[in-house]
Amino acid sequence: MNQHDLSRTFHEIFGTAPTKTRFFFAPGRINLIGEHTDYNGGHVFPAAISFGTYAVARQRTDQKLQFYSMNFPERGKIECDLADLSYNPDHDWANFPKGMIYYFIKNGYSISHGMDILFYGDIPNGAGLSSSASIEMATGVVLEGLFDLEIDRLHMIQMGQHVENQYIGVNSGIMDQFAIGKGKKDFAILLDCQTLEFNYAPLDLKEHEIVIINSNKQRTLAASKYNERRAECEEALDDLRTELPISSLGELTSEKFEQYKHLITNDTNRKRAKHAVYENERTLLALQQLEQGNIQAFGQLMNASHVSLRDDYEVTGAELDQIAETAWNHPGVIGARMTGAGFGGCAIAIVHQTQIEHFKEKLSETYSEEFGYPPSFYEAKISDGAKELAEEF
Repeated sequence: MNQHDLSRTFHEIFGTAPTKTRFFFAPGRINLIGEHTDYNGGHVFPAAISFGTYAVARQRTDQKLQFYSMNFPERGKIECDLADLSYNPDHDWANFPKGMIYYFIKNGYSISHGMDILFYGDIPNGAGLSSSASIEMATGVVLEGLFDLEIDRLHMIQMGQHVENQYIGVNSGIMDQFAIGKGKKDFAILLDCQTLEFNYAPLDLKEHEIVIINSNKQRTLAASKYNERRAECEEALDDLRTELPISSLGELTSEKFEQYKHLITNDTNRKRAKHAVYENERTLLALQQLEQGNIQAFGQLMNASHVSLRDDYEVTGAELDQIAETAWNHPGVIGARMTGAGFGGCAIAIVHQTQIEHFKEKLSETYSEEFGYPPSFYEAKISDGAKELAEEF
């Protein structure tokens, strides 16, 4: 989608006005390793990607807000007023930008006029690449730009998380907004979800590319199972704290976990906690391997992550398992795993450039035979975080 097409659609929907329209972009994200560790006080290892959410916006002279998504044209324009930014189920996807505006105002930022905002996302909906956080952060940079605000990027990221947790009511961690807000071209981010300390890690894949594979299975169980897994980990933590002075599973080494795991009385909860502890350790090892340029070892950590998510955390499902296992057996693939919450959504594979087309053909064939429909593929570049775009892009 180019600027001309976005601009034309914007003016078809909202009409012309003397106020200048401006263009913004917030990426989606993949998580390379460190899954379901964020809410367990561990580390995650995400990267912003070249797919994301475009926003075209201008100020109005009144207090009205008008939102339009090219991804949901059947919803038409969704309208509200700055005086009433309360959550409204009838406003559907527009509650995400509304929530950002609400928190900006609540935190003392001056939003003096209404806006017309058109959104267009090239992230597949429901794929687990974080389209909602992308919309939130796109709205954040729109507000920052249109109202000439001085805003700390971490504060914007935290407001995006508040939208998810308090306004929408999804009990998610901070990883998505952080990766999208702080992304850096050709770098992944090692983030400590407890302290928010982070390191940029060079993602030099040499002659390999990251291929995103969308299972095209809707993530129908993701929300309910996500909350269930959180509860299981909290129960495991409570058991461990009868003898250990810890505030999260992310504080444990694998050795310490093995020493004290007998305290976790429920077998299922013990498996969940094992994943959280070992996955956190894999994530720290991943940074070391990338800093040393050892992408083969990094790929092995990705594979081990998927096995743990399949066997101990039980969030993969048949579709993601087949994608990963087909990838592991394909020449030129150095690592593959599910990414995101699981139960459908996407997997990622690091594939040699010369093998990408053959890999896609082979996986499409085996996956379609098994499930009756093909997966979709996206070759992602690692991108900068949310920002205003130049006139030409």
